[in-house]
Amino acid sequence: MIKIICGPKGSGKTKRIIETANNAVATAKGHLVFITDTKRYMYDLRREVRFIDVSDYAIAGEEALCGFIKGVIAGSYDNEFVYVDGVARIAGKGLQDMAKFFYMLEKVSDLRNLELWITCSSAEEDLPDFVKKYL
Repeated sequence: MIKIICGPKGSGKTKRIIETANNAVATAKGHLVFITDTKRYMYDLRREVRFIDVSDYAIAGEEALCGFIKGVIAGSYDNEFVYVDGVARIAGKGLQDMAKFFYMLEKVSDLRNLELWITCSSAEEDLPDFVKKYL
């Protein structure tokens, strides 16, 4: 299952996704993984949430990000929650051009029974249709 947290830049999306991850620790039976492109929020997450800063791995583009997320998921069958903060920013692509990426995430989340949380810097009414279905 994919869930979207959206809003314009500066609207508190990162704070909301961090709170969501921290709150999930209490009920999670599996691993929680938080993926972003900065170390800025590393200490805001509870220690039970695995923090990954993709800037350490030179992720370049949507396909590289897809492969990276698949690799993280494949690394453990115990993954239950995956949080990605700023997916379009990390991919270096406009959200409207990421239909294949979201299709891949949906397939992987269904196959592995994962809950994926994604932040998107866009007003709800400006989201592409392929993203709106995850609101």
